[in-house]
Amino acid sequence: MARNLILSGGPFHDFDATSAALADVLAEVGIESDVTEDIAGALSEPPEVQLITVNALRWQMDLDRFDGLRARWRFALPAQARTTLLDHLDRGGGLLCMHSASICFDDWQGWPRVLGGCWTWPTSHHPPLGWTGVRVHGDHPIVAGLRDFDLVDEVYSDLDVLPDVQPLASSNGQPLVWARPVRRGRVVYDALGHDTRSYDNEIHRTLLRRAALWLLKRPVTVTD
Repeated sequence: MARNLILSGGPFHDFDATSAALADVLAEVGIESDVTEDIAGALSEPPEVQLITVNALRWQMDLDRFDGLRARWRFALPAQARTTLLDHLDRGGGLLCMHSASICFDDWQGWPRVLGGCWTWPTSHHPPLGWTGVRVHGDHPIVAGLRDFDLVDEVYSDLDVLPDVQPLASSNGQPLVWARPVRRGRVVYDALGHDTRSYDNEIHRTLLRRAALWLLKRPVTVTD
């Protein structure tokens, strides 16, 4: 059984619930997940896992609007943790990045190059949480044959996305899902997943199961 480390935690989201929901989805394709909010500690040495997942909101919180939260949630990713993530990719590991991962680790200039994009204050934004239609694009194994779908979620908008990123799914013209090789490993970003309702949608669940298999370089055989 493949092992997955879910890096979790942060404000404005029920990360306990969404990390548990994600772990349940991945268990359906034989992936066992451990969840931790101690991101720096978990990455202080190479974890014995094939997959690392970032389902968290941990960043420097430099804007005045976050003054009241900074004491608890302000976060800088240590140099060793950065090295651990890059070494994981160098060994051919997979990195699954959910929703607010694009806001994370803003003290690390290399993170957007790993992820494929990032949230940029004050340009990036999202409409209120609600129903949205997701369009699926192309024939990448993660999305091949999947239907467009509707779900309750936030649509992250005007992210700063690298020019080589090819969206696998979008909403209202905003890229939501992409997959890319990084070093010897693979990275998938899925901007969906604000709360557990996102994980209730069966097509989204299928997309995530396929993404995990692709990240692990296994045959992608999951159908919706």
